[in-house]
Amino acid sequence: MNIQFYEWAKLSEAEQAQILARSEQDIASVQNAVRDIVSGVRNDGDKALREYTQRFDKVDLAQLPIAVRKEEFDAAEGKIDTSVREAVEYAIDNVWNVHKGQLDAGLRTQEVRPGVYAGERATAVPSVGLYVPHGRGSFPSMLYMLAVPARVAGVEHVSVVTPPNADGSVDPACLYAARYCGVHTVYRVGGAHAIAALAYGTESVTAVSKLVGPGSSYVAAAKREGAGAVDTGLPAGPTESIILADRYADPWKVSLDLMVEAEHGSDSQALLIPPSRPLAEAVMEVLPELTAQAPEPRRKFLEDVFAGYGGVILSSSMEEGAEIVNAFAPEHLQIHTREPYDTLGLIRHAGEILLGEHSVFSLANYATGANAVLPTGGNARTWSPVSVRDFMKYSSVVHVTSAGYHNLRDHVIALADYEGFHAHAQALRRRDESL
Repeated sequence: MNIQFYEWAKLSEAEQAQILARSEQDIASVQNAVRDIVSGVRNDGDKALREYTQRFDKVDLAQLPIAVRKEEFDAAEGKIDTSVREAVEYAIDNVWNVHKGQLDAGLRTQEVRPGVYAGERATAVPSVGLYVPHGRGSFPSMLYMLAVPARVAGVEHVSVVTPPNADGSVDPACLYAARYCGVHTVYRVGGAHAIAALAYGTESVTAVSKLVGPGSSYVAAAKREGAGAVDTGLPAGPTESIILADRYADPWKVSLDLMVEAEHGSDSQALLIPPSRPLAEAVMEVLPELTAQAPEPRRKFLEDVFAGYGGVILSSSMEEGAEIVNAFAPEHLQIHTREPYDTLGLIRHAGEILLGEHSVFSLANYATGANAVLPTGGNARTWSPVSVRDFMKYSSVVHVTSAGYHNLRDHVIALADYEGFHAHAQALRRRDESL
C-alpha cells in the first residue's frame, strides 16, 4: 500500500502549494460538464431530472413521483432496527440542544445616543433546500445536522434532496430522521441535477431561497453554477481532515482516527502532521494492516486517499505543524497532544477542532451535538460550521426620536455636504419648512 510521505521543510513552495490545493482541483475539472447539467434542468425540468437520474444513478424514476410520498415516510420506521431509531433520536436531541442556544432574540436594539436607537431584528430564511449525499453510503446523520438548525431557526419550508436507492426508494433512516426533525418535503434526486432543481425549480421541485449541504465535486460545482439564482451557503465539498499529533500520541489510536474521514471517498483528504518521525513511521506501518481489514468499497477509498490527497507530513516542530494546519484551514482537525488546550492556542483556521484522544471524529460526526457540516477547501479561514445563523437573516432596525433627530442633524448635514449629496442634506436642512 502506497502512503504519501512529505517532509514539509524539504518541499519547494510550488510543491507545498500543490498539496494545499488538494481536491479543490477536482471541482474545477468538472465545472464545464456541470454547467451543461444545470442548463438541462433549467430548460427541461422534471424530464431532465429523470434522464440524469437514469444516466448517473442508474435509477429509473419513470413510475415514481420525484417527491417522496407520505406512505413511504409511514413505512420507513418499520424498515430500520430499534437501535438505529433510538440512535437517530438520541443524536437529534443532542444536536437540537446545542443549536437552540444559537437562536437570536427577535429584536435587539441599544441607545446609541440620547433618542437614537439602533440594532437588528432576526427572522428566518423563508425556504431552504438541504443536500444529503447517498452515493457512498446512507447519511441520516447529515440530514439531521442540516435539518435541525433550519427547524430551530423557524424556516417555513425545509426541502431535502438525496439520491435514490436502486429501486427508486429513499433510505428509510433518512426518511425517519426527516420526519423526526420536521422536514416538509424530500425529493428522490441527487447530484448536480438536484442542486439545479432547487435553484431554479421544476414541475415537481419548488425552488428555494437557500441551499445548504456537502457533496461531491459535481455538487460543489453545481452550487457555484447556481450562485446567481440562489444563496448556496457555505462551501462544502469533498471531506478533509488533519490530525496534529505529538510524540506522546498513541500510533494505534492515531491510525484508527486517520481513517475515519478517509473512508468517505477517493476524493477525500486525510493527513497526519507530527513533529515526531517515530510516530509517523509507526502510523505508516499500522495503516496498511487496518486498511486491509476494511470492506469494499471503503478499502479502495482508503487506499486511494493515502496514495493521493492524504498521507503524512512530517513537521520540524509543533509550531510548524500548527502553521501547516493554518495554511490548510481544514474541515476537521483533531489534536492528539499531551496538552491539547495549549496546542489549540496555535490554531487559527479550522472548521472543527477536536481536543484529545477521546474526541474522535466519529463522535463529532454523529452525536456530540456540535454541527458536523463544515467549510472545506480552505474556506474555514472565513466560514463557520453550519448553525442556526445560516438559516436566519438580519434587518437593521433604527428608531430616532425628536431629541435624537436634533442630536444627529448637524453632524449628518456636514457629512452629506462634504460628500456632495445635496438631497441628503436638504432632507434635514429644510425639514422644518412647509408647503
